[in-house]
Amino acid sequence: MLIKLTGGTVYDPTNGVDGKKRDIYIEDGRIVSQPQDAQVDREYDLRGKVVMAGAIDLHTHIGGGKGNIARILLPEDHRADPVVRTDVTRSGCGHAMPSTLVTGYRYAEMGYTAGFEPAVLPVNARQAHMEMADIPILDKGGYVLMGSDDYLLRMMTAKKDQQAINDYVAWTLQAAKGIAIKVVNAGGISAFKFNQRKLDLDEKNVHYEVTPRQILQTLATAVKELGITHPLHVHGCNLGVPGNVETTLDTMQGIGGLPLHLTHIQFHSYGTEGDFKFSSGGAQIAEAINRHKNISADVGQILFGQTVTASGDNMRQHANRGFASPNKWVCMDIECDAGCGIVPFKYRDQNFVNALQWAIGLEIFMLVDDPWRVFLTTDHPNGAPFTSYPHLIRLLMDRSFRNDMLATIHPEAQKMTTLASIDREYTLHEIAILTRAGAAKIIGLQDRGALSPGNWAYITVYTDDPDREKMFGKPDYVFKDGELVVQDGQVVKVTWGTTHIVKPDWDPGIEKHLQKYFDRYMTMKLGNFKISDDEITEDGRGSLTVHPTVGGAL
Repeated sequence: MLIKLTGGTVYDPTNGVDGKKRDIYIEDGRIVSQPQDAQVDREYDLRGKVVMAGAIDLHTHIGGGKGNIARILLPEDHRADPVVRTDVTRSGCGHAMPSTLVTGYRYAEMGYTAGFEPAVLPVNARQAHMEMADIPILDKGGYVLMGSDDYLLRMMTAKKDQQAINDYVAWTLQAAKGIAIKVVNAGGISAFKFNQRKLDLDEKNVHYEVTPRQILQTLATAVKELGITHPLHVHGCNLGVPGNVETTLDTMQGIGGLPLHLTHIQFHSYGTEGDFKFSSGGAQIAEAINRHKNISADVGQILFGQTVTASGDNMRQHANRGFASPNKWVCMDIECDAGCGIVPFKYRDQNFVNALQWAIGLEIFMLVDDPWRVFLTTDHPNGAPFTSYPHLIRLLMDRSFRNDMLATIHPEAQKMTTLASIDREYTLHEIAILTRAGAAKIIGLQDRGALSPGNWAYITVYTDDPDREKMFGKPDYVFKDGELVVQDGQVVKVTWGTTHIVKPDWDPGIEKHLQKYFDRYMTMKLGNFKISDDEITEDGRGSLTVHPTVGGAL
């Protein structure tokens, strides 16, 4: 079947197309060059419409145990936001942490076609993949959580060489079926288990006697040497702590030029100036990102309203439990690998700290020069639910709207931000980079995120509207694998996406040592720990897509 999308105004940064009228052809699920004398089976008149690739969320908590704990903790969240069954979709619920079905519907209804879970715990990876397999329409992928697991830290304490660590990282990636490596508070989750309540960048874990900086350098080196496209994905030390801007700057400087992606960087950009001993480090962080070309970041923008914070960083979640709203929380230990903390939270515009957090994130967006190295996220659900993205896009594109919002927040926070003096407004081309082309490039999705012939036909069509929140909140059409899945902001067909992974090489001999470790310390057998390719696809809901490493190994 040949489909023609006629006359849309195309924004396709990967191919240098910035607001040009183009016809797009789709055949067998992929974009194709204009055929010669072929019969068009279906045509869509897109004159006056804006056409982009399907959006990609590179950091969103949509799979894994922490999400289910959050759902159990907040039944009132489900009751407040039910979703009614239609002829196409099933019922569901949830605002801050929606059910799996609702997650897929709502993402697709905003024009998103892929979302990546940034904290897949290896010992729980099977559950995370099963949960993500229940999310319709979206492509999925997971970043495998390392940095506090016992085996890695034992290797570092024993001063194992880099190649041995590379083998363990590659083995873990394949066992857990991930596409990248994530670190949460490097060494800090482990340190919390030994009664350390904080761990700075150069402070030793009391049990293993290694520092977060050493862990970051070791894992960033492994990622680079294994040829994994996405840089080490780092949730840094001292999340949410006033003064942590210095830790973040030191992390950038001290990585020695290795590629590094700093996630939800808004939460790591705080100074200690002013009467409240809390100030913005947004300008310093943006300047450092501009200077260090090896650094990329997603913002983790907070937006006002009720949400829930769900993180593997049990050290920081335990410290923040007193701010829970409503007043209930969960912190737990998980096997030898990690921990988990769930703290409900309501961000308030008249709270000084919350108001300044809002401004800090926007400062970073506005002051980072290169849109290919900054990404639109709210760290769903930690800063806000992903359904707030259209509102965030309007804040980035409409200076008057942004300043109107600024004028309503806590007056002391207004004084502590330079936001009002920043004239920049994001263009549609830049939004396409932040939410499509840039994300595909940094994750390594070679045939998504762009409208090139040969790419899978993941395409979103919007009606151009000066109210960008309205525009990005309700696309006219969304195509996934060339099939129309959303029309006029409503799901009209349910499909199932692929799971993106990488398979870097590793020395099989490592399993002899791992077998002894699992037999002695773990409750799961080594054979059960490893997920087979067939397990990802056995229920018929989607496929597995293996992306090459930079060196070409599979």
